[in-house]
Amino acid sequence: MGRPDPQTSDAINAHLREHYPSMCRHWFDDIEPLEISSGTLKLLVREPVQLKYLQRCCVDQFTDAAQSVTGRLLAVRFVGEADLTEDVSNHPPLVINGTSSTENEYSEQNSWSGGDEEMLISPDYSFENFVVGPGNRLAHAASYAVSQKPGRAYNPLFIHGGVGLGKTHLLQAICQTGMRQNASLQIYYVSCNGFMNQFLDAVQAGQMAQFRHRFRNVDLLVIDDIHDLSKRDRTQEEFFHTFNSLYQTGRQIILSSDAPPNEIPDLEERLISRFNCGLVARIEKPCFETRAAIVKNKSGLRNLKMPDDVASYIAAKIDTNIRELEGAITKIQGLALINSSPITLELAKQAIGEPLTSSKTVKPSIQQIIDAVTGYYGIKLTDLLSKRRHKSIALPRQVGMWLARRHTRYSLEEIGSYFGGRDHTTVMHAIKMVDTKRENDTSLDLDVSRLEEQIASRPMASINE
Repeated sequence: MGRPDPQTSDAINAHLREHYPSMCRHWFDDIEPLEISSGTLKLLVREPVQLKYLQRCCVDQFTDAAQSVTGRLLAVRFVGEADLTEDVSNHPPLVINGTSSTENEYSEQNSWSGGDEEMLISPDYSFENFVVGPGNRLAHAASYAVSQKPGRAYNPLFIHGGVGLGKTHLLQAICQTGMRQNASLQIYYVSCNGFMNQFLDAVQAGQMAQFRHRFRNVDLLVIDDIHDLSKRDRTQEEFFHTFNSLYQTGRQIILSSDAPPNEIPDLEERLISRFNCGLVARIEKPCFETRAAIVKNKSGLRNLKMPDDVASYIAAKIDTNIRELEGAITKIQGLALINSSPITLELAKQAIGEPLTSSKTVKPSIQQIIDAVTGYYGIKLTDLLSKRRHKSIALPRQVGMWLARRHTRYSLEEIGSYFGGRDHTTVMHAIKMVDTKRENDTSLDLDVSRLEEQIASRPMASINE
C-alpha cells in the first residue's frame, strides 16, 4: 500500500489531454489519487454524477494513463466519499434508469444497471452549462422551475424539438438538480425504448406487479424520446395507467420528443390529451449569438482557449444543431493537437472548411449514398433494405439513413421509403443512434467521416434529382 506522488494526478491529466483530448473535462482536476494497493490505483471523486460517469465511460482511458505515467501494470478504480466510511445507513436509495442503490454502491458498479444501457447522466448536462437563447428560453425556465418544485410547477412538462437541440441536456439537468437538493427524491430516468423493453420483459416473465411498482412509486419520472410510443398499442395502454397513477398522486412527469404531442403518429387521443394538459415547450434551432455562446461554453468544459473570432466562425459555418457544433470543436481540437499549435481562425478553416458560399451546393442522391454504404461495409443491397436486424446489417442501415438525412433534402418519410419502406420514426431513431454512438465510438465516427468523403468525391446527382 502506498500514497501516490502528489504529481501523479497532474501527470495522468496531461496524458489524457494528449491522447484523449475530446473526453477531457475541467473537473478532472478535482479527482484525487488516494492510494495504490494490490495493483490498484484508487481515485476519489466527490460528486456522485461525475463518479458514475467516470466508472461508465473512462476506466480504460484512465488505466492507460496511470500505467504510462507510473510505468506499472495498474488497474484504476474510482471511489466516492461514501467508500471512505463504513456507516452509510443514512444514505437513502437513488433510482436512476431502473437502479436502486445507495451512494456507497457507486464504486461497486461500472454502469447503470437496468433496462437501457444508453441512459447515462453526463456531468456536462447541468443548468450551469446550458446556454439560454431565444429558441430555448421557455423550455429552460420551465425545466428549472420543475427542478426546484417537482410536482408543483408544471406537470407534466413536455419538451420537444429537433435532434441535437438540448432536450436531453435539460432532462438530465433536472435530474442532477433534484439529486443535489433533495437526497431522498426518488428519480427514474429512462428512454422510451427502455420503458418498452422493461414492459415486454415483465409481461414475458409474469412480473407486471414488480414493473408497476418500479414505475409508479417514484417522485420524478423522466422519459426521453416518448415519440417512440408510436404504434405501440399495448405499451401505450400501460403508460396511460402509469401516467394517471403518478399524476393523480402529484408526482412529477417529464417527457421529451422530436415532435409535439399532436404530431406524434398513431398516439392515442387520451395520451395526447394528457401530454397537453401540462406545459408543452418547444426548443428551436439556436440563433447565431446562441451558437457562438455554445461554442465558447463547450470549449470551456474542455479547458480549450477558443478565440472569439473562431467561435463566431464556427457559429456562422454550422447552423444545424449543437452536436454538429461539438463535432467541429473536436476536429479543431484534434488538429491543434497534431500541429502543436494554438487554435486560430486559419486552423479552424483548415479543420472544418472555408465559409459557405452563396452558390448552390449539388446534393448526392440517396442511391449514391446507399451504394457507398453497401460498398464500404461489404453487404448486399437486398440485406440493407431487408427486415434483418443483425448488427452487421442494422448499423450500416442506420448510418445510411443518417447520411441521407444530412446530405439530401428528402423528408424522413421519403428516406424511410428508400430504406426498405420504413416509417419516419425508425429514421428518427437511426439518426439519434448514430449521433449518440459517434460521441463515444471513435471507430464509428471515423467510418462515417470516410463515407462522407467518399460521397463528396463521387460525381453528384443533379440538384433536381
